[in-house]
Amino acid sequence: MQNLIDLTKNDLESFVVEDLKLPRFRAEQVWQWLWQKRVRSIEGMTNLSKPLREKLAEMAIISWPEIAQIRKSKDGTIKFLLKLKDGKLVETVLIPMRDRYSQCLSTQVGCAMGCTFCNTGLLGFERNLTYGEIMGQILVGRQYLEDHGMNPLKNLVFMGMGEPLLNLDNLLKVLHDLPCERGLALSWRRSVVSTVGFPDKLKILGDLEVALPAISLHAPTQELRAKIMPKAAKVHLNDLMAAIKTYPMRQRERVTFEYLLLKDVNDSLEQADQLARLVDRRKGKINLIAYNAVEGMPYDTPDRAKVEAFEQRLWDHGLTATIRRSMGADIEAACGQLKAKDKS
Repeated sequence: MQNLIDLTKNDLESFVVEDLKLPRFRAEQVWQWLWQKRVRSIEGMTNLSKPLREKLAEMAIISWPEIAQIRKSKDGTIKFLLKLKDGKLVETVLIPMRDRYSQCLSTQVGCAMGCTFCNTGLLGFERNLTYGEIMGQILVGRQYLEDHGMNPLKNLVFMGMGEPLLNLDNLLKVLHDLPCERGLALSWRRSVVSTVGFPDKLKILGDLEVALPAISLHAPTQELRAKIMPKAAKVHLNDLMAAIKTYPMRQRERVTFEYLLLKDVNDSLEQADQLARLVDRRKGKINLIAYNAVEGMPYDTPDRAKVEAFEQRLWDHGLTATIRRSMGADIEAACGQLKAKDKS
């Protein structure tokens, strides 16, 4: 049986026209039911005739990721533990932002990068998520917000479990279909892809203009990056920065560099100076994140005064730098904390 949410818009059209022998406009109707109206059963597609629904039900199902657990933070962040069809677990997070929500999406079960400060990296890599498993996280998030009368979902950040660019084929399919008006209708300008940086894959992402990039940098030198991000550092920092310089950006757009501050590791003023020399202030901005201490990890949270001094030093160099407010740390939903474990 074909799970309809695993079909891209083009694949759904082929399925409807070639397999079901139906007119092309039926694919548009089914697509709208799946993604805009979020129907959970084929029987609910009421503008299809009963014989047509019966025919479709003989060949297809609609199956979302199963909610295994929901945890709510005191700051309004909501974390979902989702169970996939093969029993694998992933997490997705809804983050409140004034009049809307952002959703942090996972792209892999586990992660192959093994960054020394990241909980997800401890899991190792199990497999890529399918198109439907990534898109299904959005269905779950939107439905929850609607059911509870909450603000709408407007922004997507591919910053959850996994390295998005190592699941590039499925990521691009998702990014291509997000703006469809009869579907999720989410502009590509509202999607941010976070990556440790692969120049060849960044070029593909940039050439297609389907998302804005955020580079997980976390170190101002190749030597330190190799120590705390050994696998990511196999791409030399000079090569990564050269790729960023050629990334196609529209007027007023800039690449975001994510920099996780680890106490007494990468948070000195000297390292702020090194970071300022590395990043082109005309094309980049720095998003500073104070590390959220995790049990069993070898790092501590930096002092607030040191974080603010680091930020000010970057501004002194003419760089735009902001300290990201840590959200969901009390439910292990903050940066680097996702691990897909049942806490019940």
